[in-house]
Parts: sequence; structure tokens; C-alpha cells
Amino acid sequence: MTADLSAAERFAAAKVRNRSRNLELFRSDLRFDLDPFQFAACDALDQGRSVLVAAPTGAGKTIVAEFAIWLAMRQPTAKVFYTTPMKALSNQKYAELVEVYGESEVGLLTGDTNVNPRARVVVMTTEVLRNMIYADSDLLDDLAWVVLDEVHYLADRFRGAVWEEVILHLPTEVRLVSLSATVSNAEEFGDWLQTVRGDTDVIVSEDRPVPLEQHVLVGSKMVDLFDSSGAAATNRVNPELLRMVGGASRSERHGGGHRGGRGRGGYHDRRGPRTEKLHRERIAHMLDERMLLPAIFFVFSRAGCDQGVRNVLRSGLSLTTVPERNEIRETAEYHCRTLPDEDLAVLGYWEFLEGLERGVAAHHAGMLPAFKEVVENLFQRKLLKVVFATETLALGVNMPARTVVLEKLEKFNGEARVPITPGEYTQLTGRAGRRGIDVEGHSVIQWTDGLDPQAVASLASRRTYPLNSSFKPTYNMAVNLIDQFGRQRTREVLETSFAQFQADRSVVDLARKVRSQQESLEGYREAMQCHLGDFTEYAALRRELSDLERTNVPGGREASHGARQERQAAITAVRRQMQRHPCHACPDREAHARWAERWWKLKRVNDKLIQQIRSRTGAVATTFDRVTEVLLQLGYLVDAGNGEATVAAGGRRLQRIYGDRDLLVAECLEAGVWKDLTPAQLAAMAATIIYQPRRDDAPGTEHALPRGAFRPALDETLTIWSRLDDIERDARLAGSLPPTPAIAVGMFRWASGSALDDVLRTLDLPAGDFVRWSKQVIDLLDQIRNAGDDDLAQTARRATDAVRRGIVAYAAV
Repeated sequence: MTADLSAAERFAAAKVRNRSRNLELFRSDLRFDLDPFQFAACDALDQGRSVLVAAPTGAGKTIVAEFAIWLAMRQPTAKVFYTTPMKALSNQKYAELVEVYGESEVGLLTGDTNVNPRARVVVMTTEVLRNMIYADSDLLDDLAWVVLDEVHYLADRFRGAVWEEVILHLPTEVRLVSLSATVSNAEEFGDWLQTVRGDTDVIVSEDRPVPLEQHVLVGSKMVDLFDSSGAAATNRVNPELLRMVGGASRSERHGGGHRGGRGRGGYHDRRGPRTEKLHRERIAHMLDERMLLPAIFFVFSRAGCDQGVRNVLRSGLSLTTVPERNEIRETAEYHCRTLPDEDLAVLGYWEFLEGLERGVAAHHAGMLPAFKEVVENLFQRKLLKVVFATETLALGVNMPARTVVLEKLEKFNGEARVPITPGEYTQLTGRAGRRGIDVEGHSVIQWTDGLDPQAVASLASRRTYPLNSSFKPTYNMAVNLIDQFGRQRTREVLETSFAQFQADRSVVDLARKVRSQQESLEGYREAMQCHLGDFTEYAALRRELSDLERTNVPGGREASHGARQERQAAITAVRRQMQRHPCHACPDREAHARWAERWWKLKRVNDKLIQQIRSRTGAVATTFDRVTEVLLQLGYLVDAGNGEATVAAGGRRLQRIYGDRDLLVAECLEAGVWKDLTPAQLAAMAATIIYQPRRDDAPGTEHALPRGAFRPALDETLTIWSRLDDIERDARLAGSLPPTPAIAVGMFRWASGSALDDVLRTLDLPAGDFVRWSKQVIDLLDQIRNAGDDDLAQTARRATDAVRRGIVAYAAV
């Protein structure tokens, strides 16, 4: 075969082999061959380029990250940071890498866990890396690669800015491996990465490694969503499904389109035959009979997940063998061995264990982390058969199933019930199909009255999941960047953010539209030209008269005689001006007037577009300017002249405080309002600062707030918040909600040594939520310890020790 090649072709082939020698060595150790997208991405890394890989869940994106680690480990001192959006993902990835490279070569940093931070490969949450960059940590020395796993979290409105900060401020010589779910604007994101990081290849794959079969469960009968005949390629709805649910949808019967209704999520106001829904335990039994387990039931509420487990247990259904049950019990006991015996009953451990042994469990944020780890471990080992989970599982740890069941196609977003988006549907069904195990994955939509088959098919066939920036400058970001780059340079850096990149691109589209409409305006203006005079002027008088005649006199019929006379005089004056205007006598006056009306309406639209352009151009830098002005006003920055600023002593403290309430914490430390608090009271104050109530939260127990120094300290904290809120609003920045002491009492009791049962009863919180808030309290206490004076630092240290006990102290790695 080689003999058939020309000398030039043989030389080119040899060049490719030499260039890809590393990749060939890496491939030789794999148990499987690389997919085309994996090969393309690894080849780019082998050439020293950064990559953005966008591919479906389960497609094998992480092999690209593993190749970057493999490359780094072949060099004498090169290091790799592997970042994830969640501690659970970090723990999972750490365990996987330890198996490959050993404990001595792998570290873990997640805020509350610090293992071997000077290792060659360190797994961490993205926030930890951001903080390292701002602190100019020596751990960044010799850093060659950074893996940004789940980089589409950049769109998260609460945490997304962290990803942009990391991308913008990492040393330029560090190469990025950005791994994303399939997004519809990957090329746009890749263009930005190319702009700010240099050589970056964008590799997109939309091929699922395991094909997805999509079904609808109508009553007790499961049918395909799409036509399985030759028309299937057009994503035509299965005619059998249409017959079962009452024939064609309303939109079809009335001549097409999805006008009206709630088509995006599959709902409309059709009234068809009522369909009895199959209970969860019966669905599980049906899937078991059809060999479609293990399955994940996505339920959009925590209570619904727990109820699903109870339904299965009450039905008597058991999905495991005796050897499996023994293995399950051993695993659960191992993971929960460090939990105090007296807490196990409070946490519902025995009911949890009964469900596990029967092959069923829940998975949601309200669960204790130890319990969630057990569920994840058992499901990955194929010992659990059914998991009822909230949608956070779709964005989280690696738990593929053979089947995914969607009970509803709408969810509560914190304010209202809304249809799920095509992107969310793709994420949820992305869990269906285990690579190397299943020939195909299955999704099952449970039919409910009011669904529109056509809209469901549209939802299931679209793959739109745009990645939009949520970046905005914060106070902490501003002082850190100004200290590093100066004010003017920081402004320039922020103008390179993805947020501004997207805004500028939208400005280009808006500007194109403005130019097009300007041409139309000129055409309208020509059409309304009058040989007798300026028709634009005459048209303005007609509009003024029309507005006066439409406008009601204040007070209506009860208005004073003088007000009515004044309005009538104005109408008469304008009418007289019109009659005197030269254009009034034009025989084509009404034709001109019609063109003038079109000109006026289009000009109003065009003016709005021009205003949008002005508001978007430099939007990020404008916000940064406002943040900077607040910091100058409060003395965290000092005006150095020529548009520059330097960081003052208070700003040094602010540099060490992260979070939504960074400025409030800094102001409270500056004013010394927490200096007299005991450790337990300081923990309660930290809980007041970090807590963000859910809409359905029960009212807090403010009447039982800690006595002594806590209440006056809380009053002063709220006074400072109110003053800051006024300053921010005056600076045209978004204000914030006042701190709430809703969980302060429970945190105070926990830090004072109360039993878990007493604390959870006081707070009316699930154990998982309590642990999550407690870890955020510890995080803030650590910041106070680093930023406060010596006495407060001592109190913060003791408060941290008091909170970090029992179930809060548990952290698996």
C-alpha cells in the first residue's frame, strides 16, 4: 500500500506519524479505539493547542482530558489542574485519577477538603482555582494544562462568572481543555476562546455514542414517539400515538403551526380522552419485565423523589438478588461508618437502607452527602435498579442508565411552573444508554392529559442549548484586578469577557438591522416628499393634533372649566397651524400622510434599536466603572489620578472575601460590629449572611434569636446593608435582598453543641440542606479568619471547629 504513494505523500504521512507519536502511544494503552472527535481533540493537544470539545453526555469527552494529563506526566515537572463545578464531581474524578496515577501524584482541593495540594495532578472546584489566581499562589508554578470540565456552567447565573474569570486571568502559557455539553453556539464560544487564549480548536460532535429510542407511556401501553416507518427521518409523530391520545393535535386540526398554547413544553388546551397514569411502582415493574432497568425517574421535586421510593417499598416490589442485597448493605455500612449511631435514626438511615436493599433510592440536594455517595456508588456498580432523581443529577456525577423516565415536561423554576427547554430535555435524556453495555438507550415520557404530541416531538428532536454568559464584575473581582493590572488595564481586560463578546456580536446584528431600516426610512421619506413644503413638519402637526384629541383631561368630566378650555385652545392652535401649512393644500396630502405614518412608526422602532446598541456597547466596562466608583466612595480604593486607582487597606481585606455579600462582610469587619460575638454567635451571623431562602421555605425562628451581643450586631449589620443598598442603587447597580436570620437559631444551637435531631427540628430543613449551608458557613468563617483582626480570627477559628462536627465533618474523597 505504501508503495502506491508518491514520495511527497510518504513524507507527509511520516510527518503525521512523528507528530502524533504521543497520541499513538496513548492509544496503544486503551482498551478501545478513539472516536473521530476524540482523535481530533487529542491530536490538537499533541500539537500544543487548546481545545473546546462539545459533545453529548456519555460520549467520552473525558478521554481528551486524560490525554492532557498523560502528556503532562511525560514531562519532568509539568502540572495539571482538573476543575469541576461540584465537589461531588471533584471527589469522583480524584478517586478515578488515584487509581491510575497513585495517591502521591494526585491532590484534591474543594474548599473543605485539602489533600496533597502540591501533587502533579490536582482536582479542584473552579472557585478554588479562581481564588488561587487572585492570590498569585505558588501552586500555579509549572502549571501546563487546566481542564475545565462542564464548562457550560459558565451560563449559570449564580456561579458562571467564575469560569470566565479563570479563562481570562490564567497565565497565557497555560493551555485549556474545555469540555462542554452539546451547545448550539459552540463555534461562537470557541471564537472567543481563540480571541482571549490564542490557538484553540473547536471540536463538536452531536453523535450519541448509544442511540436513543424515545417512547411515550399512555396508560399502561408504551409506544414509540416517532414513526418507525420510512418517514421516521423527518421526526414524524407515530400515527399510533396520535390515535391513542385522540387523533391529531388541535394545531393540526386547525391547519398547522403551533399558534397558542404552550407548545415548547408540549402542552396546549386540547381536550382529548382522559388517560389514567400508571403508578411509579408499576412502571418500575414494567421496565423490569422488559429488561429496561436500571432506570432514572426524573422527578422535579425532592418530595416527589422520596415519595417514589415509598411507593415502591409499599408495593412490595424487590429488584435485587440475595448476593446483591448483601453487597449493598456492606457498601452502605462502609460509607456511613463515621456517622454517629444516635444520628442514623434521625437521618432515616434504616428506611434508606431498606430501599437500597430492594434496589431503589432517591437522589437530590436535600439528602445527606454520605447517602448520595452510596446511591452513586451502587448505581455505577449496577446494584441499584431504580433511582428517583431531581434534574441536578443530569448535570452532575456520572450515572448513566439504560432508561430515563420523564414524569412531566414542566418544572417549577422558583417562580412559576414552566415547560422544560430542548436543552434541558437533551441533558435529562443524555443519561439514557451506557456506553459499552447498552446497544441503545431509552427515554420514556409519561403521557398526561393536555400534552400535544407534535410539540413533544419538536421538543425531543431539537438540540438547541445556547451558551450565554452570566459574567458581571464584583467588588472582590475589581479590587483584585486593579491591584494586579491597574484600573485602565482591568477595564480593557473585562471588555474581552465572553459577556461583552456576545453583546458586541449582538450589536453587529442590531447595527445591520438599523442600517437596513435606515434605507427603508429614506424610501418612506422620499415617498412623502411634497412639492409645496416640508411634509415631515406637517406630519408632526397632524400627530400632535391626534395625540391632543386622544388625551383625556385630568379629572375627566369633573375637570375644571379652565382645564377643558386650555385643552381646547391647544387643539384649535395646532389645527390652525395645520391649515396654514403649505402642505395642507396638497392634492396628494393623504397619500403623503400614509407614508409619513409608516416613517414615524419605523423611526420609533429604529430609535429603540439604537438605544439598545448604546446600552450594550461597553456594558461590562460600564458596570465595572460603577463598581469602582462605589469602592472609591467607601475608601476601598484611592484615586491615583489619570483615571487610575490603588488598593487601600480596606481593599486588601476585601481581596480575601468572596461571595455575593463580599462588600457587606468587608464593611462589617471594618466597623467591628462582630467583634463581641461568641464563636456560636459568629457562626449564626455567618449563616445570616450566606443564607438564601427558597420561596417555599417555612418562616424562620427570628423570635428565638441568640441573646446578648448577637441582636445588636444583627441590627448594625442590617443598617450597614441598608446604607450599601442605597449607595449601590444611586450608582445604578442592582441592589440586594436584606440578610435573613432564618437559619441563625439552628446554626447557633449546632455550634453550641445541640443534638442533630434538635437542630433539624428547629430549622425544618432536610439533612443535606443543613450540611450544605453549614459548609458555606465554614467557608465564610475561614474568610473572616483570614481577613479579620487577631481577636475575631480566633473567634472564627473556634466557630469553625464548633460547626465542623458530626455529619458536617463527614467528607469522602
